[in-house]
Amino acid sequence: MTRIFDIPLYPYERHPDQDAIQIVRHPVVVVGAGPVGLVVAIDLAQQDVPVVVLDDNEKVSAGSRAVSYAKRPLEILDRLGCAGPVLDRGVAWSISKLFVGDQLIHEFDLLPEDGHAHPAFVNLQQYALEEALVARLRALQAEGRKIDLRGGNKVSAIASHEDHVTLEIDTPEASYNIEADWLVACDGAGSPIRRMMGIEFAGVDFEDHFLVVDVKAKTGFPAERRFWFDPPFNPGQSALLHKQPDDLWRIEFQIGHDIDREAELAPEAIDRRLRAMLGKEMTYELESASVYTFQSRRMEQFHKNRVVFAGDAAHQVPPFGARGANAGLQDADNLGWKLALVAKGQAPAALLDSYDVERIMGAEENMRHSTRATEFVTPKSEASRLFRDAVLDLAERHEFARPLVNSGRLSQPAIYDGSPINTPDALESAPARSRPGAPCPDAPIGDGFLLSRLGGGFVLLAIDTEAPETFEDGGIVATRLAVSARDDPSGALAARYLGDEPSAVYLIRPDQHVAARFADFDEDQIRFALRRATGKE
Repeated sequence: MTRIFDIPLYPYERHPDQDAIQIVRHPVVVVGAGPVGLVVAIDLAQQDVPVVVLDDNEKVSAGSRAVSYAKRPLEILDRLGCAGPVLDRGVAWSISKLFVGDQLIHEFDLLPEDGHAHPAFVNLQQYALEEALVARLRALQAEGRKIDLRGGNKVSAIASHEDHVTLEIDTPEASYNIEADWLVACDGAGSPIRRMMGIEFAGVDFEDHFLVVDVKAKTGFPAERRFWFDPPFNPGQSALLHKQPDDLWRIEFQIGHDIDREAELAPEAIDRRLRAMLGKEMTYELESASVYTFQSRRMEQFHKNRVVFAGDAAHQVPPFGARGANAGLQDADNLGWKLALVAKGQAPAALLDSYDVERIMGAEENMRHSTRATEFVTPKSEASRLFRDAVLDLAERHEFARPLVNSGRLSQPAIYDGSPINTPDALESAPARSRPGAPCPDAPIGDGFLLSRLGGGFVLLAIDTEAPETFEDGGIVATRLAVSARDDPSGALAARYLGDEPSAVYLIRPDQHVAARFADFDEDQIRFALRRATGKE
């Protein structure tokens, strides 16, 4: 049977750049056609910035890769026109369950409130997400957008200059060179671009090994996250189970420090583990298996001169909490509009400093939560082990201890408190969840939802007050979206944006984060906030 990751979706084709007499320069070149690189490219193309994507592969990813996508990344994909296939094909879930042994000790809902267009999480194989992103890229090409995906193009050398980057690219035929005003490195944890530039990647490595398998089987388990401490099928260790589409299951077994990788990956060893967990009579098909350890590290800065790093190329975290791919998609979301403005000459290059500030905030938060979870799941000291075991023992018998069990605080959107492009809050009595730097919370509006009406540009969100239809400064236009709390009988819009305020005007960034908020429209205040959000103040 031919599977999607066996099919070259973007096979190598000779490009006119290879025959050009002079080296061709492109506004933006993205290296890496994984989810992060494709999202960056799609976002830029939708903002009319020509972009070239280079990848040494010609197919979508196979094997044990990202599987769980949180609500905020789903909202990002929706803004880019990519969410439909993900929601249609994926498995939506919001319930997480924790077990000690075979006893359920804690169960919680990750999206307990109504009034959101998207679920808490959707599980989908990374190759299926990449397939959807490539399809969106092809649709943009059909619309005439300048977005070029080149498979079989491996970057073998770069030279970083003050105003551009030169790339040497190997192909199945021969090498050629191109230039880029800006280079975005989305080339994964091993990042050849980062190594070529000699940039350090500081952090820590964790010793415990995990066996990750994707298994096709009819288990009868519901669509939810299940995490076990000391399960009977993996005593003294932990295990994790996630449902994927098409009766595919992601199972992770903690297997300890000193292990024989080859022995653990032997079919008979995997079979013993699976049958201990799923039952001796279970019929299954093994799709993939791998053994890995965790890292927690990041670059000191996420861009240097004309080279910008995103996703695993910039930071890595242990997988507890599904923070890796979700963080990478938020990198892309944060970078796209800023780089587009800079590339089009509508904002100074210094605006990209805010990409470093904001996404390093996100990386630090993810590293902090993931490292704490890793320490709980795989204690590194006797004190940590005693604490973990005491919490688990108490949690079996006492409800108060159950929230202390840490199997990974699941991915949450970053809030950019203190960002240099925020305008100080003028509505301190309004809800904290919609303060400057926060992602806009969704809410029902008429027969739809708020975020789908914000789009991908600057927006003046006027709630029960007046504002001009458009507002322009330096070629950057903010478009008004006028709504009323009366449009939402559920009260969610008022609760999430007004609180006790009778009205509000929000300046929303193209990535749907709040730049500023005021009680009413004031031209001078909005002009200052728009200039500050674009790095001009």
